[in-house]
Amino acid sequence: MIVCIAEKPSVAKEIADSLKAFTRRNGYYEGNGYQVTWTFGHLCGLLEPHEYEQGWKPWTLSSLPMIPKRFGIKVMEEEGIQRQFQIIKELVSKADEVINCGDAGQEGELIQRWVLQKAGCKCPVKRLWVSSLTAEAIKEGFAQLKPENAYQALYEAGLMRAIGDWLLGMNATRAYTLKYASEGQILSIGRVQTPTLALIVKRQHEIDNFVPEPYWELKTVYRDTTFSATKGRFNTEEEAQAYIQQITGSLFTITQVDTKKGTESAPRLFDLTSLQVECNKKYAFTADETLKIIQGLYEKRLTTYPRVDTTYLSDDIYPKAPHTLKQLKQLYGDLITPLEGIKLPKSKKVFDNKKVTDHHAIIPTGEIPKALTEQERKVYDLVALRFIANFYPEAKISTTTVTGEAAQIPFKVNGKQILSPGWKVVYDDKNEEENNKEEKTLPLFTVGESGEHTPSISAKQTTPPKPYTEATLLRAMETAGKLIDNEELREALKENGIGRPSTRAAIIETLFKRNYIRKERKNLHPTPTGIELINTIHTALLKSAELTGIWEKKLRDIERGNYVAIDFLNELKQMVSEITLQVKSDISGARCPQCKQGKIIRGNKSYGCSRWKEGCTYRAPF
Repeated sequence: MIVCIAEKPSVAKEIADSLKAFTRRNGYYEGNGYQVTWTFGHLCGLLEPHEYEQGWKPWTLSSLPMIPKRFGIKVMEEEGIQRQFQIIKELVSKADEVINCGDAGQEGELIQRWVLQKAGCKCPVKRLWVSSLTAEAIKEGFAQLKPENAYQALYEAGLMRAIGDWLLGMNATRAYTLKYASEGQILSIGRVQTPTLALIVKRQHEIDNFVPEPYWELKTVYRDTTFSATKGRFNTEEEAQAYIQQITGSLFTITQVDTKKGTESAPRLFDLTSLQVECNKKYAFTADETLKIIQGLYEKRLTTYPRVDTTYLSDDIYPKAPHTLKQLKQLYGDLITPLEGIKLPKSKKVFDNKKVTDHHAIIPTGEIPKALTEQERKVYDLVALRFIANFYPEAKISTTTVTGEAAQIPFKVNGKQILSPGWKVVYDDKNEEENNKEEKTLPLFTVGESGEHTPSISAKQTTPPKPYTEATLLRAMETAGKLIDNEELREALKENGIGRPSTRAAIIETLFKRNYIRKERKNLHPTPTGIELINTIHTALLKSAELTGIWEKKLRDIERGNYVAIDFLNELKQMVSEITLQVKSDISGARCPQCKQGKIIRGNKSYGCSRWKEGCTYRAPF
């Protein structure tokens, strides 16, 4: 008997139907030589500290750092989990072969491996790897099963991620709570959670401490077109007034007209983060809501695997694209018609094997949706229209820069004209505004023409940075704190992003649940508790998105076989030891040994007495 273990009941049902295992049993399906069972959530997890050593149960600084000699796992104690695990264990014990049908990613691999380890699996194990749950994809996947050891590096990366989160979370949380927390308070610290919170706190600090600076702009209107002075901003009103007096009464003359023709490509296909960003901007969906919706569409066989970090497709998808588009004609008829009977373009911006590892970008499967909720329809439309648009021609545009002068003071204006809409019609037909902002169309100007104009100055002031929204925070997490608009550069920086696409939504939700951040409309703000936590943490590594991103890259390198897991584990142990030692040796809050009245406070480079204004000169380096 071949036992298949899926990630959840709904996926097990799809696999069972594909294998013709139609008989429903208690906790599994059976038929045609297969038994198809399932896990749900995290059936197994790492042991708690006291399960390694009883002395680690009470929270004491003396017991830190807690570094087990060998990490162990356990089955979660929830009744439903225990019951399903016993079913899996019994099936596996009698199996001739097991097929791991878990979520095709790092976390899914880890969950399944742990379950099989605890179940005492002795028979051969193979791996099913699919990017969608259509019958065709499952059939292809079973025809291309690979041995378990082909995914050993993926498992090791997942294991190191879990161990790293345990080591840092358990030790740093206990250390900071015991040393700095008020009575009854827990200072929760996490590898991704804390640097993410630090980004929000830092942005709030920049906003709170922002001092606006006044400036003035000089513009003039000629032929109903507003030209701006090329000098830019004026720092004083007097300077701006001097310029306007100089040009008042003079004629405005066109000195140069530059027109450049170019093209605009369709927006890239969606990875999970870009889909979450788009849904937050367009519909105010949270990252967690978008993940749940797209996961549901995947399980309904309507879209491909969602927890991906690439915006590219592999070459083998290209021959399947015409069929997918043909299926989509039932929903988007007029948009598909122009693509029929032609050879579809194969752009490197869409198809590139080098940019695809385990999974490709999120695209529709071609299955026709039925009875979708309003939210599901919105997300499905985004994915489907993005896919369709990438087979349309590039949009042809004309960019014009017109320069002129009045009393030898130069001015200019820019405008853009769409010569051929190309892919933009996909969004025009749907009344969408995606990547299609209202363009400024200029009149036809001729070099040498001149006439009267109306100059003016306007007083303005610099504005503070904007608070993070979930959309901009996701982008910052993706690029380790660097907010970048350029798509190609952002793709390159994904290697050092903090967290993984599948976990970033959960991290943001955790910050809400722990009352570290709050939402005001779309904007995210740190709470006093969140600000206090970040201000309390002195270890740069715990707060740095960039340093955490370097750690994330090492995990990716383990997954690719380019970095040794044991080296990563040794680095982790060393780092955790240094962090706990630093906290334990911190003398903040102790009575000043010099004046005996103040408390020791931490400065940038040394400790000092809180009564320094009263004349206490105590200083101690650290």
